[in-house]
Amino acid sequence: MFRQPLLYYTRWFFASSYAIFFTAVSPAKEPQPIEDSVVDEQPIEDYERDHWSYYPIDSPPVPAVQDPAWCQTPIDRFILATLESEGLRPAPKADRSTLVRRLSWDLTGLPPNSVLAKQFAADDASLSYDQLVDQLLASPDQAEHAAQFWLDLARFAETDGFEHDKVRPTAWQYRDWVVKAFAHDLPYDQFIRWQLAGDQLEPDNDDAQLATAFCVSGPDMPDINLLDERRHVLLNEITSTVGSVVMALQFGCAQCHDHMYDSISQGDFYRLRAFFDDAVELKKNKSVTMLTSVRTDRPSRLMTRGDFRRPGPIVQAAYPRLLNADEDYPDAPVGKRAALANWLTSQDHPLTARVIVNRVWQMHFGRGLVSTPSDFGVLSDEPSHPELLDYLASQLIENRWSLKWLHRQIVCSSVYQTRSQRPTDAGQLGSWDQALQSDPENRWLARYPRRRLTGEAIRDGMLLQSDALNREMGGAGFRPPLPDDMVKTLLNGQWNVTKDQSQHGRRSSICLPAETCGIRFSRPLIALRRTSLVRAVMNRRRRSNH
Repeated sequence: MFRQPLLYYTRWFFASSYAIFFTAVSPAKEPQPIEDSVVDEQPIEDYERDHWSYYPIDSPPVPAVQDPAWCQTPIDRFILATLESEGLRPAPKADRSTLVRRLSWDLTGLPPNSVLAKQFAADDASLSYDQLVDQLLASPDQAEHAAQFWLDLARFAETDGFEHDKVRPTAWQYRDWVVKAFAHDLPYDQFIRWQLAGDQLEPDNDDAQLATAFCVSGPDMPDINLLDERRHVLLNEITSTVGSVVMALQFGCAQCHDHMYDSISQGDFYRLRAFFDDAVELKKNKSVTMLTSVRTDRPSRLMTRGDFRRPGPIVQAAYPRLLNADEDYPDAPVGKRAALANWLTSQDHPLTARVIVNRVWQMHFGRGLVSTPSDFGVLSDEPSHPELLDYLASQLIENRWSLKWLHRQIVCSSVYQTRSQRPTDAGQLGSWDQALQSDPENRWLARYPRRRLTGEAIRDGMLLQSDALNREMGGAGFRPPLPDDMVKTLLNGQWNVTKDQSQHGRRSSICLPAETCGIRFSRPLIALRRTSLVRAVMNRRRRSNH
């Protein structure tokens, strides 16, 4: 009946009851005078750290299995051990025609080249599966495709958002940097460090400075009248994003009050925000392009009930108490953000490696080993294969945080190569039907999960197959023609179609977003040409993190 452990529901019940009761009966407290006030928060108890994602990353042994011949990588042994314990068998291997399409769409976001597909499907000895994987991983298309996954997490856009949605003239440079970073397999720990504190860690490196645009890629209102309000909203956005993207913890829930479920107080939120308080320089009617170090005498403060007009106690930059049982203090000889970046990417951090492993797994299977990829808190789903998650996280660190290594390990596994459709061989139907009945949601991965293509992939694939895809990489985004009924909802002159029609055939990841009534249509499936038979608009499907 219950899909989660009893502890899950117990935590949920008490957290919900506490929140409902005190919200109903506790009157709002007037803020104390700033000079006398202190952060009112409960200490973190040991039991609050008793959660799978807060434990140190282990390096579990690769399990023994009854059918080792099926396993091609250590991943398969973890998967098969679970299947065997459930009395299940993995599905047969997919045919080569299916595998070449799966690999190409998965790694590049594009259908396979017809010559390559025929060569591989014909079981040509000159092109093995491993060689095909290496060829696709080395493709510039793979870097573009992987970068788009990260840019979505970074809230990246080339416009400010909101009503006026003004273009950020240099924002595209950050997108190009992310593509280059994935193309050169920049170690993930360095990838994170640069995006949080590249200007402090390597002040003479232009790429490291540019990488900090990650923090300010979200929506902004440069034309707002109150710069204090703009600064407050922007800093909260940065703090929430670092928490959810890097650590998969919803820090944003604690900007107005203590987190309802996780042990993250409002003080924890503003202490994390304090790392960035002197990193944003605002100018009226100008977009923020990257982080910088600004000298200021203004102390960092907790904002009562999240209201920028109600400054509360002074806070100092500090690591979240939940993940800092040793009470380490930021050692910041080169800057506070540098200390935070180094702490997040240390080998002892329990979340950073687990989170990115889970996200990469999600890229290939449509669902992570943890099905709540941006929430590893106490209400997150338990990992389907906890030992596998820790094994891959520890091995990622051992392999110098190489994401291409991780991609290769996953796509070269037998579990990735299983078929997703019911077999026609009568001898294989029994095990298939048994797995379907015992595990209808495919949690144990007896078969490869069926997945829908994204709107971007459909558009780009259509352009490629019709020889209309412009493979030009980098540079500012383009504005393609949009249906008249959409343009009418925008401000006058807000959507000026790019005059060079050859640009309209570029990949969807380079298409500027259109905004209607404050709701962003991110990289829509737009008309391929005004004269094309296809005139459709498809919004990018929203993928829930919960």
